[in-house]
Amino acid sequence: MHIDLSPEALLAQLGYATSTKSIEQIKRTIENTKGFENFSKHILSLHDELAHIKGVVALSNSKDVFKIKGSEDTSKEIQEEFTELVKHWAKKYKIKTEQVGKKPTYYILGQ
Repeated sequence: MHIDLSPEALLAQLGYATSTKSIEQIKRTIENTKGFENFSKHILSLHDELAHIKGVVALSNSKDVFKIKGSEDTSKEIQEEFTELVKHWAKKYKIKTEQVGKKPTYYILGQ
């Protein structure tokens, strides 16, 4: 089943307020994410899966891309679980990610 998410619905599911600025940003982000339509619904499931380890899928403040952000204020075990979860998700859906420095943050580049 294919689910089309409007930019407004996606913003709401990720916990953002819908403003003109945020709608414009998410539209640019979707356009910049290669193959987004093929894995958009999986972004929401990843967002939900990360919640128990203080992780989120969010909009980047510095680039028009989605990012997967983990908390630096967690145990080493939780950080390892976060990293494994992100890597497994990316491999399963054939998504390219880029780690931001040595932080528990990854940009979602697309397929």
